[in-house]
Amino acid sequence: MQIEQLNAMTKARLMVIDASAAVQAAAHSLSKPGIGLVIVCDDDGAAAGVLSKSDLIRHLTSPRLPAPPASALMTSPIVSCGPQDDLHAVYQTMASRSLQNLPVLDVGAKPIGILDIRDAMRALFREEEIEEQMLFNYVTGVGYR
Repeated sequence: MQIEQLNAMTKARLMVIDASAAVQAAAHSLSKPGIGLVIVCDDDGAAAGVLSKSDLIRHLTSPRLPAPPASALMTSPIVSCGPQDDLHAVYQTMASRSLQNLPVLDVGAKPIGILDIRDAMRALFREEEIEEQMLFNYVTGVGYR
């Protein structure tokens, strides 16, 4: 299964802000249900970094008074995937790096979605259930009479 098959889910989680945006804009986006990551984009609309809830919490607990732009708090370089990538391989990357969310970028590094690890797990389990049912049907001869 390819990432693009989860397009409806990844697109719904997409939140993008400009690199010069205030941290409050990122906080506003991250406060929405189901949103765990904001993609910070450069002037051309390409992904420059990501900002998570953990990044904001680290900022809020530091003694800095002035609020920096989102680009000062973002994580860069980013780990991402493309729409043609294999879901199982992407899930393994997410699990090995303890990532809850992963940006989906097109060939120009423009954001087209955010993959949540729970959505990836659901899709992989659903795929396994279908394969299990197909194997059961094959072994029992269902549909072959």
